[in-house]
Amino acid sequence: MNAPLIKICGIATPAALDASIVARADFVGFVFFPPSPRNVTPSDAQALAARTGGRAKKVGLFVDADDRDIADAVQAANLDAIQLHGNETPERVAQVKARFARPVWKALPVASAHDVERALGYHTAADLILFDAKTPTDATRPGGMGLVFDWSLLAGYGHPGRWGLAGGLNPANVGDAIRITGTGLVDTSSGVESAPGVKDAARIAAFCAAVRAG
Repeated sequence: MNAPLIKICGIATPAALDASIVARADFVGFVFFPPSPRNVTPSDAQALAARTGGRAKKVGLFVDADDRDIADAVQAANLDAIQLHGNETPERVAQVKARFARPVWKALPVASAHDVERALGYHTAADLILFDAKTPTDATRPGGMGLVFDWSLLAGYGHPGRWGLAGGLNPANVGDAIRITGTGLVDTSSGVESAPGVKDAARIAAFCAAVRAG
């Protein structure tokens, strides 16, 4: 089996971007959500995007954003994909895909088998489903909190659409996560940080190496 694709999310500095590229991450994620410690502005993202030099694909993360905010970011960073991480419906996912002509990823929070089943309603609208850990009801953001869900809920998951795994992945546990779920993509943010929003180059390198080690 080929190693899963790798996304390093929450890139906010040139150093974090460079470390991700050196480690050969397939995707880098820019967070456009002010409550997040990893938030970037379209101007910030524009500079970071230019620095990628085509060596990684650029994904913009949005939480219940309106078209104007998405448009500003897509134009500034020339995003390769749009990740919707809020309460967007399948209809909204389809609207965003049609409006911006970019692949759209939909993150779904998981705490039970019922949450996994919800993905069936999104597979025709989204280009990729990203299963993430469900955050507490009083949380100020829907992800990036280092939480892990029960990966066995995805064991044998066989829907034909593309999907990936997020939620508390780090260099120490990503191998087990891949083995249990068979995911084709892994997405990490807090798992490669030394503090909230502060990426650690050594942890990024270790994460990517662990993914490719199988």
